[in-house]
Amino acid sequence: MKVIRIVAWAAVVAVAVFLLAQRFATTRDAGDRLGGDFTLTAHTGETLSNRDFRGKFMLIYFGYSFCPDVCPLELAKMTLGLNELEKEGYDTTLLQPLFITVDPERDTVSALNEYVTDFHPRLIALTGSMEDIQDVAKKYRVYFKKREQEGIDGYLMDHQSFIFVMGPDGDYVRLFSAKDQPEDIAAAFRPVLEKKK
Repeated sequence: MKVIRIVAWAAVVAVAVFLLAQRFATTRDAGDRLGGDFTLTAHTGETLSNRDFRGKFMLIYFGYSFCPDVCPLELAKMTLGLNELEKEGYDTTLLQPLFITVDPERDTVSALNEYVTDFHPRLIALTGSMEDIQDVAKKYRVYFKKREQEGIDGYLMDHQSFIFVMGPDGDYVRLFSAKDQPEDIAAAFRPVLEKKK
């Protein structure tokens, strides 16, 4: 009798744990979706949406053109990764590098039009109203905040530094962090690219 009760309680606990795990997984999947729709203005003045890049991998970096260090380094890393693939003969048109500003106050269309010339020729820089930028940053869970600093003319922007990879269907695939190198970017995309004929 005692054994039957222990087995019955164990079964109840197992079912309860299973149901809680299922509920947690469902809630987490629904609430943790990274990315989403956005419509912003490109450095060319053109209005672009994430849906304009369907069928391509978007490599998205959030930063700002006045950034003294990390932003140019990460955009250069993205550029070098794409350049490496192109040197090896791969067609990289399936990859769309994007730079979304977190400083729309200073990153106007004309400022970004000048900024992108230092990086990959297909890099598209995007800006918008502060509300637009806050909306897309929230969808990608990107933190940013204006920071005044003594001895610096103007201000800096505190922000996270990741390259988000979104798949051809618009869904999150992976991210590259500061520890990743251009070769890591190239290695991740070799299996999905074709060589030019």
